[in-house]
Amino acid sequence: FCPICTLPIPLPMHEHSGFMGCCMKRVCKGCNSAAKNRGMHDCPFCRASKPKNDADTLAMVQARVAKKDPEAINDLGLDYCYGTHGLQKDASKAFELWTEAAELGSIDALFHL
Repeated sequence: FCPICTLPIPLPMHEHSGFMGCCMKRVCKGCNSAAKNRGMHDCPFCRASKPKNDADTLAMVQARVAKKDPEAINDLGLDYCYGTHGLQKDASKAFELWTEAAELGSIDALFHL
């Protein structure tokens, strides 16, 4: 469900929504378009400015990981698994992060395990 309009996001979700790394929310394309039409080019959910590069993106994710956000921990696990945002591929680190996220309640992390 979109956290703004609360409507269900159709499958496949990645085609009908965007994942916001700042707040770890998946926002539907309708809400994202409505925000852009109003002149807002930041995150439509938390209003944080979009990161300019991989280092900024990684810093946002790591700030959420430090607060024990299970979705952020899962996302960081994906970054380690695929080597995105300037990180080296590290399957064992990804596994550790997914285990921690699953223990905190992330269903996606449980799937990745």
